[in-house]
Amino acid sequence: MTITQIRKSMPRLLPLTAGPVLLFWLLGSAVTAATAHADAKDDAFVAALQAKDITFESRDAAINSAHLVCHELDLGQSPEQVANDVLNSSHLDGFHAGYFVGVSMHTYCPKYVSHS
Repeated sequence: MTITQIRKSMPRLLPLTAGPVLLFWLLGSAVTAATAHADAKDDAFVAALQAKDITFESRDAAINSAHLVCHELDLGQSPEQVANDVLNSSHLDGFHAGYFVGVSMHTYCPKYVSHS
């Protein structure tokens, strides 16, 4: 009698650069950090994405991606660089990648929004 073991392959971790990390959050992951609770800010953010037909694996994945946008801005990237990373690492086209970054900034890190 022959016993065959089948192993599930573990997903490979993506390099920790902005593009692949954004792809990880935008397109989904095996584990997403759960948001502590839903609030009006999160509801407005998700509604803004849905209004532009931006799809995501889960509500939490979208919200976590938005916080990652803010983190990348905190690290010194420009909004254009972050939008380019989103464009290159997701299913979003240029308009929707820019929109995602813009609505993320307005919702979660307004200090990066120019008011001129």
